[in-house]
Amino acid sequence: MTQTMRDTQPSPPPSGKIRAFLRALFSTSLALSASRMRLAALGFLVLYAVISIKLVYLGFKPEAATSRRAAAEAVAASRPDIIDRNGEALASDVKVMSVFAEPRRIIDKDEATELLTAVLPGLDARELRERLGSKKGFVWVKREVTSHQRDEVFHLGLPGVGLIAENKRVYPNGPIGAHVLGFANVDNQGIAGIEKYIDGQGLADLHGAGFGVTPEELKPVSLSLDIRATHALRDELEKGVVHFKAKAGAAAILDVNTGEVIALASLPDYDPNKPTEALDPIHINRMSVGVYEMGSTFKALTIAMALDSGKVNLNSRLDARGVLSFGRFKIHDYHAQNRALTLPEVFTYSSNVGTARMAMGQGVERHKAFLRKMGQLTRMRTELPESAEPIVPKNWGELNTMTIAFGHGLAVAPLQAMMAVGALMNGGYLITPTFIKRSEEEAKAGAERVVKPETSEAMRYLMRLNAEIGTARRVNVAGYYVGGKTGTAEKVVNGHYSKNRLFNTFMAVAPSDKPKYLFLTIMDEPQGLPETGGYATAAYNAGHVTGEIIERVGPILGLAPRFEPPHQPFPLLAKLGYGYANVPARGGGGH
Repeated sequence: MTQTMRDTQPSPPPSGKIRAFLRALFSTSLALSASRMRLAALGFLVLYAVISIKLVYLGFKPEAATSRRAAAEAVAASRPDIIDRNGEALASDVKVMSVFAEPRRIIDKDEATELLTAVLPGLDARELRERLGSKKGFVWVKREVTSHQRDEVFHLGLPGVGLIAENKRVYPNGPIGAHVLGFANVDNQGIAGIEKYIDGQGLADLHGAGFGVTPEELKPVSLSLDIRATHALRDELEKGVVHFKAKAGAAAILDVNTGEVIALASLPDYDPNKPTEALDPIHINRMSVGVYEMGSTFKALTIAMALDSGKVNLNSRLDARGVLSFGRFKIHDYHAQNRALTLPEVFTYSSNVGTARMAMGQGVERHKAFLRKMGQLTRMRTELPESAEPIVPKNWGELNTMTIAFGHGLAVAPLQAMMAVGALMNGGYLITPTFIKRSEEEAKAGAERVVKPETSEAMRYLMRLNAEIGTARRVNVAGYYVGGKTGTAEKVVNGHYSKNRLFNTFMAVAPSDKPKYLFLTIMDEPQGLPETGGYATAAYNAGHVTGEIIERVGPILGLAPRFEPPHQPFPLLAKLGYGYANVPARGGGGH
């Protein structure tokens, strides 16, 4: 009975068991010490096992992207090398060291500021103290430090301050080709020129997506420039700007068959290794950003328009007597002959009156349509992001057509004018200029024929004739069968043309029988000199410089001089009955 009752007694409640366990655990009874020691040892064993497993896990787990590592990946982004048409380096990346800080890890901000400003001159102590005192995970201290400064920072041993390797863009040729190359900023991002074009082709997107491409993974960008010719062109241009006391100058060489820009310089220029110099407005690229009235070089377009229409030919005569009046406006010739001129004489005497009459013979709408077809009324687009919109008359009437015929009243970029004249030289194909190397087949694939082959040959004949007996005689470099055209435009000052401030241009083709290169030189406000008789017109300065450029770069570009005139330089004209186009000119002002 007693056993049964004992078996049926209820068990102690759970709370009672817990209290009994705790009393036994913290009891000072020696009988229970061994059990407590075993329990404590088991607890520590479990704790150490958990810690060990965690350490092993962290050892094999990829490191989390800290602020420092994220910054390292950002600056590791590389740019492709830029090379000229012959493989010469124009721009490349080099590794430089920069100093960074992790403000959260810096123990003493004031000490760090004092030590860093002592070894890194030029740092603003107050600004640095604010950066180091921020809650950011990563801040720059100084970019692109010298090797000596790198060692000094390393030996400071400051917690939270370190060194990181990043890419810096370098331009080994300094200012040569600067306006084409552009430059990259301190973060190696393209800001201007071809550098900005490269980013626009997808490089910036790659970097933004986190792809850490290396120079070895990027194909070099091959430009159309020849750095040797560019150096020679810039050197001769600089001499000319200094000699003729010009405010500025620019020059370029265009391959008329491919549209490739072989050389380009605009002075004053800048060193892309010092990109802050590019911010000065005087350092603009005058070949593509500046827009100017091109003066008499535009007469080539007017005469080509008239010839291509069939309304005039090389035997046509135009009235150039006296002045041409339109209301209160009067157009006169600088080298007035006061007689009827043949079409070649209109070109070689650079007759404003004769050219204006040709344009009026076409009419305003046909004139506008022709210039639009020649790419002169809209912005020209090349790989260079920097380009300018031409300045076109809002209300284009007969007077506008008369003045634009000889290069006044319409302002375009000089490279844009080169494109149009290049089409008159290459057989009639309008080819947009490019700064990327390409073949003639690639260029012609997207080109539009804008004038007949006979018109192109007639214009080359006129250019050659002008170099023999006309206003372009100063560019008649022996052996290269050069043709050329001068352009002198009065600059607009306070809404009026100034006779004392000139913008001069000179366009030349070589050789004129088998055209390869078109040369353009511009001079902004050159001065008359004693040896020029005080004259400051284009033939005396821009023409002189162009001749020097041709003579110097001809051998570089592989133009072999010919000291005997070609037997039949203009065969299409000969077939049309213009036999005099195949013999040297005699006399002045044309045949």
